Amino acid sequence: MKVLMFGWEFPPHISGGLGTACYGMTKGLLKQGAEVLFVVPKAYGDEDQRAVRLINASDVTVDVTDTEFRQFAKNFTYMEVGSNLVPYLDPEEFEKIKNESKLEKELRKKSIYSKNFEFSGKYGENLMEEVSRYALVAGSIAANYDFDVIHAHDWLTYYAGIAAQKVSGKPLVVHIHATEFDRTGEEVNTIVFDIEKNGMSAADRVIAVSNLTRKIVIERHGIDAKKVFTVHNAIDPVDKPEVLEIKKILKEKVVTFLGRITFQKGPEYFIEVAHKILEKDRNVRFVMAGSGDMLNKMIRRVAQLKIADRFHFTGFLRGEAVDRMFALSDVFVMPSVSEPFGLVPLEAMRTNVPVIVSKQSGVAEVLKHAIKVDFWDVNGTADAIWGLLHYKSLSEMFIKYGKDEVDSLKWENAAVKIMDVYRDAVNH
Repeated sequence: MKVLMFGWEFPPHISGGLGTACYGMTKGLLKQGAEVLFVVPKAYGDEDQRAVRLINASDVTVDVTDTEFRQFAKNFTYMEVGSNLVPYLDPEEFEKIKNESKLEKELRKKSIYSKNFEFSGKYGENLMEEVSRYALVAGSIAANYDFDVIHAHDWLTYYAGIAAQKVSGKPLVVHIHATEFDRTGEEVNTIVFDIEKNGMSAADRVIAVSNLTRKIVIERHGIDAKKVFTVHNAIDPVDKPEVLEIKKILKEKVVTFLGRITFQKGPEYFIEVAHKILEKDRNVRFVMAGSGDMLNKMIRRVAQLKIADRFHFTGFLRGEAVDRMFALSDVFVMPSVSEPFGLVPLEAMRTNVPVIVSKQSGVAEVLKHAIKVDFWDVNGTADAIWGLLHYKSLSEMFIKYGKDEVDSLKWENAAVKIMDVYRDAVNH
C-alpha cells in the first residue's frame, strides 16, 4: 500500500502532539508494509526518514501559466487569518499579527500565486496563505507520484488532500486530531469549521483519535457515522533509557502541567489547584511548561495568588527536554477542557510519573491506571494530587501499572487499524 500523506509538522520540528503522532504512525505503518510519502510545508533536512520519504513543499514549483493550475486556482478563496486561528503563538507574536497593516495583507495575498513559495511551516500570520498554497502544491505532487490512498492530517492539510483527490481520483482519508470545538469551545472560527466540514465531507473515510472526537464529528459536523472510524493514538518507548535515571535534586515534590497555555488545555484550573495545595503544604513546586495566548494572564494570576515562589513557567519544551521534565516530576496533571486524545499523559507514564487526566479527554478512554477527574473540579483534582504526593503506596501502584499499560499502547497496533481503513477506502 502506497500512501501520500499530508502533515504540517514532523519531528524534531514540532509545536504540539500532531507531529509526534505523525512520526509514530509512519513508523507503525512501515511495519505493516506501507510505503509513506510524507509532505510537509517546510523540511529542514534533519528529520528521521527511516520510515518515511519526506517531500518539502517549499521545493515544489508551481507553473502559474498552466491552464490546469488556473482552473484549479479559481476554486480558491483567499482566507485571512483570525486571531483564534493561531494556537501556538507567544503573546508578542500575537500582538504583531493583530497590528498587521492592510498593505502587508495584500502583498501576502499576491504571493500565494507566485511560481516559487517558501513555506515557514509554522502557525504564524500567513497561516491561511500557506494552507491555500499547500493545496496548490498538493495538486502538483499528486500528478507526479504513484500512490494508492491519500491521508491528510487535521484541517491545515484538508484542502491539500482534496486537491490531490481531484487530480488523482484516489481515495482520501482525513485524520481528525482536534476539532475547532476543542480549540475554542463554542466561539468557533467559522472559516476553520467550514474547512473541517468540507474536508470530512469530501473524504472517503474519516479517522478520529477517540470516540469523544468521533461523536463531535458526527453530531456537530454532520458527517455520516458509517464512514467515521476511531483509532486511538499510541506512544513510542523512551528513546534514551538514561533519562529514567535522572536524580531529583529538589527536596520539594514537583507537580507538572505540560501543554499549550490556551483555553483548550485548562491552565487556569491547574493554577487554582496549585493554590489549594499550597495553602496546606508549601513543600510542593508547580511547573507550567508551554506557551500560548493565555500565558501572560496565567502569570498575572499566579502573582495575584501570591504563589510565584512555588510556581515556575518554563516556556515551550520539546524532545529530550520533555522526558527530563517528567523525570523530575512526581505528578502530571492534564486538566483539559476538551482534549481529542492527549499524548502527553502517555509520555509522562512511560517516564514513571503517575497522571491525573480530565474525563473530557480521549486518552481517558484507553487508560485504566490514571486518576480521572472533571476539568472543572478543582477540589477533586487537589484531592487526587494530595493523595499521590502523600501516600507512597498509591503513587507506586499507579507508576508500576501505568508504565506496563502505556508500554502496551504501540503505534504498530494503531497502524493495523489504519491499514484496515485504507483498504476499506480503496476497495469501496
